[in-house]
Amino acid sequence: MTVADQVAPDNEAARQGSGAREGRVVAVRGAVIDIAFAGAALPPVDDALIIAASDEIKVLCEVQSHLDQHTVRAIALEATTGLKRGLMVKRVGGPVRVPVGDQVLGRLLDVTGRVGDKGAPLPADVPLRPIHRAPPPFAAQGGTSDLFRTGIKVIDLLAPLAQGGKAAMFGGAGVGKTVLVMELIHAMVASYQGISVFAGVGERSREGHEMLLDMTESGVLDRTVLVYGQMNEPPGARWRVPMTALAISEYFRDEKHQNVLLLMDNVFRFVQAGMEVSGLLGRLPSRVGYQPTLASEVAALQERIASVGEAAITAIEAVYVPADDFTDPAVTTIAAHVDSMVVLSRAMAAEGMYPAVDPIGSSSILLDPLIVGEEHAQVAIDVRRTIEHYRELQDVISLLGISELGADDRRIVGRARRLQRFLTQPFSVTEAFTGVPGRSVALADTIAGCRAILNGDCDDWQESSLYMVGTLDEARAKEDATRKGR
Repeated sequence: MTVADQVAPDNEAARQGSGAREGRVVAVRGAVIDIAFAGAALPPVDDALIIAASDEIKVLCEVQSHLDQHTVRAIALEATTGLKRGLMVKRVGGPVRVPVGDQVLGRLLDVTGRVGDKGAPLPADVPLRPIHRAPPPFAAQGGTSDLFRTGIKVIDLLAPLAQGGKAAMFGGAGVGKTVLVMELIHAMVASYQGISVFAGVGERSREGHEMLLDMTESGVLDRTVLVYGQMNEPPGARWRVPMTALAISEYFRDEKHQNVLLLMDNVFRFVQAGMEVSGLLGRLPSRVGYQPTLASEVAALQERIASVGEAAITAIEAVYVPADDFTDPAVTTIAAHVDSMVVLSRAMAAEGMYPAVDPIGSSSILLDPLIVGEEHAQVAIDVRRTIEHYRELQDVISLLGISELGADDRRIVGRARRLQRFLTQPFSVTEAFTGVPGRSVALADTIAGCRAILNGDCDDWQESSLYMVGTLDEARAKEDATRKGR
């Protein structure tokens, strides 16, 4: 797949002659390029253009606005080194097109569809699809209430994920978003039989290399496509990487009728890249410096993630929360589109409660008795109520000590602390660092364990017996071993 492969027949240009396809660069300002098309209709917004810097160097860019009747302003999706005024520009005849289908499985691609894994080039007959398209009509979208089991206790209990839904992991820097997404990938390898598409948006090169190695070693790379727009790439590339991943996902959903698991790390970098592009284009900033088109850009991405017919795209997204401010406009805009919110807490991470999922802040529209059942819903409510009551008492405990509480409050605090520790869990992806094998826990075991703690069955146990275990039986064995060792 080369940039030259982007060129497609353009009927309008063919009628007007080959000269109608060509323009000339009139200004280059970093990633922003102004291009004049004399005596021809201008290419529409979001159309791709190719600038021939030399026989070897061809730069792909995308139209962002029409300056006047003859000039467009485009944003480069690749480095603009070597560009100058007067260079010839060719129309592609539509949006950027990327390779899709079985040939891209097991490969690492960039935003334009180039192979980045040093493997063999893609075959010449690989199908191409545009990265921009309308979301499926509302009437064609199917609702779903099927749960997506992860084996992670706190998520399955308090923020269950939906097959064909959108889940987001919100957290500040260093609280474990990427580790959680990696564990979700690892946990779903055995049970998930569909296609996985991973979009690395503004990530570090090291993380992309580690992801490629992990998937190769775990044997799931042959059912996975990796799409990367890394930190060192221009903002236009980082901005359009999720669209490339979506185009690949939609092909498998619509034409192969296969379920797709779409993983994105990190969606905030998509917003951040859009903010950079908006500034480069000279648009006035909106709240907190974000682009004025923030809501429409996020919607254009999120609304394409849907179930159609028997096949679905299930999205799991990591979202960086700047300065741990959950009222940030980017965070609230993304949160409005997701079905399940998994909120990561810095305070819990500081206490060593991993995964550092906040049981009060996390939520899911699926946590309804009609969907998950009466027992699951009631246990989740009781767990939240107990932990919330403990948090209300923490100031009193800090000032006066737990001995000043009443008997009922002391009992609730003890159970809340045990619940928090039971909801921790060792991960497979961290085994190399901790030496503790990962655990995957069935939902029934999670519910039974939490109900036992709530009923007081573990009131006389050491809190440490419930920390970093899988099922309650494992915690019981740990408690018995501790008592025998006394």
